[in-house]
Amino acid sequence: MRRLTRQFYERDALSVARDLIGCVFVHDLPEGRVAVRLVETEAYRGGQDPGSHGYRGMTTRTRTMFGAPGRLYVYFTYGMHWCANVVCAPPGTCEAALLRAGEPVAGIEIMRRHRGPVADRVIAAGPARLAQAMGIGRSHDGSTLLRGGEFFIAEDGDTGAYRRAEIAQTVRIGLAAGRGDDLPWRFVVPGHPHASRRA
Repeated sequence: MRRLTRQFYERDALSVARDLIGCVFVHDLPEGRVAVRLVETEAYRGGQDPGSHGYRGMTTRTRTMFGAPGRLYVYFTYGMHWCANVVCAPPGTCEAALLRAGEPVAGIEIMRRHRGPVADRVIAAGPARLAQAMGIGRSHDGSTLLRGGEFFIAEDGDTGAYRRAEIAQTVRIGLAAGRGDDLPWRFVVPGHPHASRRA
């Protein structure tokens, strides 16, 4: 596998979110490696995007999104779930790609322990499920995806086939009306069994 470089992440979130499809997201845990192939992402674009946490500027919660690209922005939602995003664009520009769903490719037994008794198809089908399966929590906010960290994203021999195949672009999921719910900034492999929504 070839790890993605800082130059990959320095682009706008729309470009990064689309090109993450087919890549492999890896977390090296003490108990072993877990990895998913990304099949669904969403782009969030700061001040130009009312759906973004950074729409109204930097806060303690969103500081990571305004920092260097190639890091994880991890946030808590609905009072119970963690979600993971990839920070994009140059420092000071608030853009990120939400990791919405992935197909397990390594460490599935570890993921099952994290997720409990669920069907394999839904182990990482959804941003909160993906974060839980990958062992991601509060302490991982700001973690690097570049050299030397416990996380990385890589291209492998299958990534190119995903990029050449159809990638559907739709509106994002779960946003309130008027909060960017009409922007077609979600990317997904059509009909993939491990996507959060297959339709």
